Amino acid sequence: MAKNILVVDDSESIREVVSFTLENAGYTVIKACDGQDALNRIVGAKLDLIITDLHMPVMDGIALIKEVRASEEFKFVPILFLTTESQANKKMEAKDAGATGWIVKPFVPEKLLAAITKVVR
Repeated sequence: MAKNILVVDDSESIREVVSFTLENAGYTVIKACDGQDALNRIVGAKLDLIITDLHMPVMDGIALIKEVRASEEFKFVPILFLTTESQANKKMEAKDAGATGWIVKPFVPEKLLAAITKVVR
């Protein structure tokens, strides 16, 4: 049974590259362009992982993580933060909000898949 991964990024090119990498590895991908779009798309979905960007219009990654963690349905779903931010304070903010880990952009597909393997059972 394929694992379902939600990819949230306001950059279409990033969404496409991440999706391509994941789909080639056998995952099913749901794509969203910002946090609000993500919340709309996951209603009734079964998720095994969320990968989200930090800086997005409408609802950023931190706000999305907080919303997901407040949801009974998704509070235990692993969340990887995909970001250009290397600042420790942003990583801590994401961790405090409930992120499981993070991947720095630009990402290496092998490292992304290795990180996913660690958090998706």
